Amino acid sequence: MHVEFDQFDADKFSFHDHQVLVIDNFWSAAERKFFQRAMLEASWKALHDSPQLRATFPNCGNWLKADIARSEGTVLLNRVGLSCIRRYIESFPGIVGRHLNFNYYSYGAGDCLLTHDDVVRDHQEGEPINYADPLRRLALVTYLHDEWQPDWGGELIIYDMAQGRRSQSDLSITHCIAPKPGALVLFTVPRYHRVCRVDAVSGTSKRLSIAGWFMTEHQPETFASPHESHTHIDAPLRAGEASPYRT
Repeated sequence: MHVEFDQFDADKFSFHDHQVLVIDNFWSAAERKFFQRAMLEASWKALHDSPQLRATFPNCGNWLKADIARSEGTVLLNRVGLSCIRRYIESFPGIVGRHLNFNYYSYGAGDCLLTHDDVVRDHQEGEPINYADPLRRLALVTYLHDEWQPDWGGELIIYDMAQGRRSQSDLSITHCIAPKPGALVLFTVPRYHRVCRVDAVSGTSKRLSIAGWFMTEHQPETFASPHESHTHIDAPLRAGEASPYRT
């Protein structure tokens, strides 16, 4: 579903019916400025300085990642804690914990992200890691820059895979989402996606975003699927620090 924020009804929307949600103009200009100022104070780490990420995403430029401070995380969660997210997360059986993992990202000219499905796999074997860590259920990305032209690239591409197929060569594009200022994107995990390379014509402009996941934790005996397991890395926001849902 692709909708303007002022036309969106979170109480009627279901991720069981629509696995990808794009809300345009979710953030006001003032709200984007709040996060842009926070980004100026953030401590950034480049892709080249993260060996594990660099091995997973080779030849992807040198995009930047930073933690979100607790006060900024509270502002974020107060806005994105939609009722449709709560209903989807709580629809999974046997939940013993709820977790969040969001970070700032900055993509400049030459930066991109290769196709992946948000399932963390053993780097040597290429198989899902089979243990009951928190499971990524919903992926979130939201755009905080003030301008983005169509020729600048950086689109989020989302794919679908034919039933019974497992090779990335079997993927078909279902969504090509331009990083419009103020837009919010949510989609169910696992789901293959990538970020197109930011073109050199963007100059010094940066594709600024927040991205991460809503997650659930389960007892090993209720472990849902090895295809959804993941390692909990770099999580500045966790359950208990701020409510993942709007009240």
